[in-house]
Amino acid sequence: MSQNLSPAVAIDRFHPFRAGLRAARANLAPSLLIQLAMLFVVVGYYTLPAVRSVLSSVAEVKAQLGYGFSIASSIVAGALIPEFLTVGFYQKGRARRKNFENLLFTIPYWGTNGLVVDLFYHCQAYWFGTVVSVAVVAKKVVVDMFLYNPLLSTPAAAICYQWKNGGFRAAALRGVLSWTFYKERIIPALVTCWGTWIPLVILIYALPSLLQIPLFSMALSLWVLLLTHVTSSHKDDAIA
Repeated sequence: MSQNLSPAVAIDRFHPFRAGLRAARANLAPSLLIQLAMLFVVVGYYTLPAVRSVLSSVAEVKAQLGYGFSIASSIVAGALIPEFLTVGFYQKGRARRKNFENLLFTIPYWGTNGLVVDLFYHCQAYWFGTVVSVAVVAKKVVVDMFLYNPLLSTPAAAICYQWKNGGFRAAALRGVLSWTFYKERIIPALVTCWGTWIPLVILIYALPSLLQIPLFSMALSLWVLLLTHVTSSHKDDAIA
């Protein structure tokens, strides 16, 4: 194969990765704050009796509720918190019809997402075991970030939101299975995801199985809160 590529062609090939890197850099501060918060939780679990006691209580609730905990916590973190913050920050506390329409999509979407993530964590535990060791955690992180996310999680999210943003019309799904859609929409999202979530999933898999979904939900909640704050600050700057 000829390697005599024009500079324009060579640069264009890396466009999706550059877009993802720009987004990752823009979200660097929120990402670091979340990672530090999660690190405190994990270190606290292993070193501070008070933190371990609280997390053990959370683990008992997760054991009792099972997948119901995963569904409910993901709905709160991914659907309810963003919409409440949107109403509070941008709409001066006045809910609109659009907010309820958004919830009709985000509640089932994030509920399903929580269930799928929990099922995936169970599969990881079955495949690699539940012992917290460097080798086991590394295997789970690699499968999570470089198989599950590129092949299922991120494409599913991109397709679902493409459908939503297209007014739930079938025409909005045209081309979503093409390489162009994957390159332009999914690869940038993946790069951003890796920058934030690789450190987070390391921490998630460093905890016992019953605490992995609670920590995932906590990370998702903080991510939503911080992004809403950052977005709000940028809007205020623009208004000023």
